[in-house]
Order: sequence, then C-alpha cells, then structure tokens
Amino acid sequence: MRFAWSVILLAFVAFPSVSSSADFQLTSPTIKNMATIGNEHVFNGFGCTGGNVSPELQWSNAPKDTKSFAVTVYDPDAPTGSGWWHWLIFNIPPSVNSLPAGAGKSDSIGMPQGAIQSVTDFGHPGFGGPCPPQGDKPHRYIFTGFALKVDQLPLKSEASGAMVGYYLNQNAIAKASFTGLYGRK
Repeated sequence: MRFAWSVILLAFVAFPSVSSSADFQLTSPTIKNMATIGNEHVFNGFGCTGGNVSPELQWSNAPKDTKSFAVTVYDPDAPTGSGWWHWLIFNIPPSVNSLPAGAGKSDSIGMPQGAIQSVTDFGHPGFGGPCPPQGDKPHRYIFTGFALKVDQLPLKSEASGAMVGYYLNQNAIAKASFTGLYGRK
C-alpha cells in the first residue's frame, strides 16, 4: 500500500501541470480548427485583397497560477526556411480572457492595457493576415494561446518572433492551439 501511495505522490510531483493545463482552450467564433480562414482576416497586400482584421479570440480554463497570457499566429508553411510570424501579443493581464475582432490593429487601440504587440515578419507590430504565395497548397496558420507563469515578459515591441517565442516557451505553464487554413490559386 505504501508503494502505491509513493507512486501516486511521485506522479503529482513529476507532472504537476498535466491536470491544470489539459483543459486550457483557445477558440475563435470566425475561424474553426482546420477550416478555411475567411477573407475578412486575409492580408491586404502582397497580391492579397482581404480585410486584414484580426479574429476575435477567446480562451478558457487557464491554470489558476497564470500570471499573464500571450497569443501568437504562425505559418510553418511559408517558403522562408523558418516560417512566418503573423501576430505576436504578450503581457496580456490575467483578468483578460478574450480579444475582440480588430484588436490586432498596429495602433494597439483594441489591445488590453499593458499588452504588447511585437514585430511580425511583415516588419511591424500588429496582425498580418494570411497571404501565401499564389499557387502554393493551403498554408496552416497556427493560433496559439499561452498561459504564463510571469506577470510580464522583459521584451519590447521591437522583439523578433524568435525572441518572443523563446520567452514564451520558457515561461508557459499551458498552451492551447487551433489551426486555420488559407491558400490562393
């Protein structure tokens, strides 16, 4: 019996975040997992003519020890050798559980107070919608929400996607993702 209790105790010590992060979810009412992203979110430039409006996002069931949130949008299929960062937001207060549509404007008016939008691969902060090369297969746009163990990341809006990603992965206690698809013929 003592052995069984030791194994149970060891499981809780070795894997403390498994039960608290398993339920963390990120969703959007306008982008469903593995569905085509609508034109209202597509980039307006590089040959694309979309609305370039960031989608409404909602997250729920974050671990109780969450001190801040972050959101990223990443295209691993971009023909760059390193993918393409479409949106990077961090230092979202723990009291916030959603972002309204259009929050990703480069002027940051729709962002929660204290949140920072970092430079994307488009060269400026703010949401940059999908716009894969014409003729490519549909690209995957991975929307990821991070529940973080720190109040703030020590970064400014000039931080690169790689630098933001490094700090997010070092401080994440839970992650939740969904993937939207978009291609041009």
